[in-house]
Amino acid sequence: MNRTLLGVGALVTSALVLTACGGLGSTTTTEAATASASVPELTDDQQVSIVFESYNYGLAGAWTDTFNTLIGEFEKQHPNITVTAQKPQGNSPNPATDTVSSIQNQTVAGAPPDVAQLGFSDLDFTIHQLGAQSLDNLFGKDEVQKNFDGTKHAYAPTARTLADWDGTTYGVPFVFSTPVFYYNATLFEQAGLNPADPPSTWDEVADAAKTIADRTGKGGVYLDCLTKSAKDWCFQSLVRSNGGRVISEDRTSLEFADEAAVEATTMAQSLVADGATPVLSQQQGYEAFARGDMGMILETSAIQGTFTKGAKDKWDLRATTMPSFGDEPVVPTNSGASLFTFASDPAKQRASWELMKFLTSEQSYTAISQGIGYLPLRTGLVDDPEGLQNWAATSPLIGPNLQQLESMEPWVSMPGNNYLQIRDGMMDAVESIVYQGADPGPTLNAALDQGTALLPAR
Repeated sequence: MNRTLLGVGALVTSALVLTACGGLGSTTTTEAATASASVPELTDDQQVSIVFESYNYGLAGAWTDTFNTLIGEFEKQHPNITVTAQKPQGNSPNPATDTVSSIQNQTVAGAPPDVAQLGFSDLDFTIHQLGAQSLDNLFGKDEVQKNFDGTKHAYAPTARTLADWDGTTYGVPFVFSTPVFYYNATLFEQAGLNPADPPSTWDEVADAAKTIADRTGKGGVYLDCLTKSAKDWCFQSLVRSNGGRVISEDRTSLEFADEAAVEATTMAQSLVADGATPVLSQQQGYEAFARGDMGMILETSAIQGTFTKGAKDKWDLRATTMPSFGDEPVVPTNSGASLFTFASDPAKQRASWELMKFLTSEQSYTAISQGIGYLPLRTGLVDDPEGLQNWAATSPLIGPNLQQLESMEPWVSMPGNNYLQIRDGMMDAVESIVYQGADPGPTLNAALDQGTALLPAR
């Protein structure tokens, strides 16, 4: 069992006790409370210090550099607010996996971060156990929606409500991607394939990947959807794109052992068995692609900067939309995270909201998209000469991501206090099917039975 799961299991009791005592905040929202803001504005001479916890600070290079620049600009614009930025407490290779246990530990110690970046798969737990504050309660629905409308460009409709629960806004969707299918056009040419006509179905991917592997000796394709470290955002997209779901729409039953999921994992298993996909970890997979040693990869645009740097002056990096299962429509889901506040002091709450607004502003999204590759959720920026127009014109990689944003469905969080065990049990099963050759149907059914026993009572 990994460290994050131990943290959740060990601290759930404390979280429940604190919730019962009001120590983690209330998730009850009334119509009167959301009508207008209850947190006063800061005065010009009111000095406030807040803590911002983000897994971007555990990632070297463009991630940390971009956010250091943004925090510095925020403090210039708000000289009375000091921001201490930190990565989640923990030692996982992927700092995002430490976020929940990090916030739990700090909350139990009485000092949670004021603003935190948390993944969409943690949404249920973030609201109901970690105690993220209702933004509607604190600042009023009108002000919250005004931020989504922007000063010049509004949020994409499919992105606005991703951190809502029962009609109440708890978080501001911040950074995410849809599954982008990147490919090495240079390897395509070396293998005798036409890079102007990339694969559009998984059957075509299998053929192209085998051709690349056989003719170039490089890896054919890597799907960064199929290991526990990848979480389940992209796996959900694979299953949805084959007509299935990992959990029922009413969130009462797990469905990841149904035919759609069995077929999706069988497809990926065949890629490995045929030699089209090498057996690699998540990090090894995207690093191999960045070096030019992999023909294709299904990946988040958060790694786009790494790919661009790796390809520069060496090989031709291109991107297209996620392949389909035959004639089934592709259903992209989102990766990424939202911003939440856990502050209890009114001054820190207001300062936290100012930071959240700034980090999701037109100015910030321009920097984040250019620096890292994340989708600009204020999509009008790509046509704005003062925003991302020039960058988008010379960065065709963003096109497939923007196209898929229009038909995107949310990455669905698992319910209850045992949500990580359910999610990770599912992904352990997927990983064993794809990379160890386990029988898809029985393996997924065994994980589903274990996960069902962990669902909250209804």
